Amino acid sequence: MQLLENYALPLLTVIVYAFFCLFPLSARAFPTVNNLNVILGSNALIALIAIAAIFPLVCNYFDFSLGANAVMTQVMTAGMMSVFGMPLWLSIVISLCLGTLVGVVNGYFVTKLRMNPFVTTLGMSMLLAGLMSWFTGGRTLVSGIDPALITFGSTRFLGIPLVFLITLLVGLVAWYFFSHTPFGRSLYAIGSNATAARLVGLPVTRNVWWSFIVAGFIAGFAGVLQLSRVGSAAASDGGSLLFPALAAVFLGATAIRPGFFNVWGTIIGAVFVSVSVSGLALSGASGWASNVFNGAALLAAVALSTYLGRVKRQG
Repeated sequence: MQLLENYALPLLTVIVYAFFCLFPLSARAFPTVNNLNVILGSNALIALIAIAAIFPLVCNYFDFSLGANAVMTQVMTAGMMSVFGMPLWLSIVISLCLGTLVGVVNGYFVTKLRMNPFVTTLGMSMLLAGLMSWFTGGRTLVSGIDPALITFGSTRFLGIPLVFLITLLVGLVAWYFFSHTPFGRSLYAIGSNATAARLVGLPVTRNVWWSFIVAGFIAGFAGVLQLSRVGSAAASDGGSLLFPALAAVFLGATAIRPGFFNVWGTIIGAVFVSVSVSGLALSGASGWASNVFNGAALLAAVALSTYLGRVKRQG
């Protein structure tokens, strides 16, 4: 039963994939190599934002600005090249610095000013969306983007999109960080009981602040990869990236280490979301079906992960 509990989500992902491979309405297009690359490519961006969300979540803090942060770095990287004529490397560096700065500001408001993280990061998301709409003037930035970046986004290694392999590498680093470093373990301790963590000498304020900074940097990196995948940038509130990522995070908390936010469970959750949404789209489902699925998956995942977490904490 423990084994089944740990690996129920990977098993369900395989079952869902097999279902859409055999389902008559999607059987022709779903199991193709091209569609698998689309699934893995889109999954990479969702998984990166989900990994970013883990850092504040293990401390019991939400960051709802991650999707808007990724859109901002996507737009700014494109804008630096197409509007200001900057080279690719400088555009990426400036955009990553801006994404990290968003994390710094969020962390300052939440830890130093004691502002509610839900309201703070939601307000930051709205602010970033408004600024990007002003910057783009409602246009989609297409021209002037370095072709090398677009070529990178479409590159495959052994038939697998390179961006997905990069996501796995980021996941490996994050897993090592949470599992084998004192700082990573301290974040779990803070999330379990911040008062007790403070009493044993852990720098709670500093570590929580850093969790927002790391989340901002990873979200910014996801935005750069998104630009390399689609080759254009347009302003949005980032909800299409954020909510599937949150669904993946909470689904991941039901697998591998049930009851705890964990990296590998999150990546599997992202794959499950991408496979399901792709299968629904190729089956002819209406555009609203993906939103309904993401919302239902998020509600179910939050309920199940909360229950499992309560059971684990009670022994």
